[in-house]
Amino acid sequence: MTLLDQALIEEASKKSGLIWVRGPEGPSRALWHVWHDGAVCLVGGGPLEQPLDGLGLSDGGTATVSVRSKDKGGRLVVWPARVVELAPGGEQWETVVGELRSKRLNAPDFATLAERWARECRVLRLVPAGAPVEKPGAMPDASQAAVPLPTRATTRRRIPVGLPRLLFRRRRQHGT
Repeated sequence: MTLLDQALIEEASKKSGLIWVRGPEGPSRALWHVWHDGAVCLVGGGPLEQPLDGLGLSDGGTATVSVRSKDKGGRLVVWPARVVELAPGGEQWETVVGELRSKRLNAPDFATLAERWARECRVLRLVPAGAPVEKPGAMPDASQAAVPLPTRATTRRRIPVGLPRLLFRRRRQHGT
């Protein structure tokens, strides 16, 4: 990997609030993160944090990270990563958790966040493991659009024609 590739990965990852991570299993998932010490660091897996299940991210495994452009919002760089799971309580874990904690200001238990993460969550580092697969000047011609995941959610239907009259009539009858 060239110095230019390293700089592209680092700068794009630092500036983007979200990255898309695809593990060996399942589709890509958008995750919030911080860039620290040459890797993307993220926390998840607990009931109050971003879900990591279904991605197949395991210590020593691989993942593919897609980073968007801060100004245009389109895919800027896609790079392979090696997954490193940090053990709770270690020096590196403490440092990474401090960085992540500074970005997680809306946590309901901010004072005890590190203890909850040690108990319930996984802290991962995604270390660049090779040259970018996609980058400016080397992007695929196809759209790369993913098929939406199945869901029970539905699109809102048009309201019935008589509903507004029915609602306004009730207001007049109740004196409002």
